[in-house]
Amino acid sequence: MLDTLAALPFWQAFLALFASAMVRSNGTYWVGRGAVAGWRRYRGAHGDLTARAERLIHRFGPFAVTLSYLTVGIQTAIHLTAGVVRMPLRWYLPAAVVGSVIWAVLYATIGLAVVQAWLAAEAGSWWGVLVVVVVAAAVVAWLVARRRRARTPSSERFVPVD
Repeated sequence: MLDTLAALPFWQAFLALFASAMVRSNGTYWVGRGAVAGWRRYRGAHGDLTARAERLIHRFGPFAVTLSYLTVGIQTAIHLTAGVVRMPLRWYLPAAVVGSVIWAVLYATIGLAVVQAWLAAEAGSWWGVLVVVVVAAAVVAWLVARRRRARTPSSERFVPVD
């Protein structure tokens, strides 16, 4: 399916990705609106993730929804939390549209280019292999740095120089 999507003209790939992002995020939002009792059980099993999502929703409001499209791992929790806390649709929908547009543009350009590079790597192209290795190394480096920062207490992160 991804190679079919990559073969489409940009505007068609964009529309397909935009539609999928809107359906997924709005579906998650509406599940959250209707599942407050189930949320308590989910929250018990995923306490850290849901607490983080709630903090982001309360702190940034609709901007958390928009920015969630740029994240991996907390996006669904943010949309579910927006539904649970009953974020008004007049705030949620515009944030979801903007976030879906951003996500669709990123995946219709960079994301599909990575998929095409992966396919080229599978076909034996050295350029494709190089792109896949560089992207994988960048993701791993980012994750390692993020994890190290999370483990370091905030008091140790900044050491003033005398």
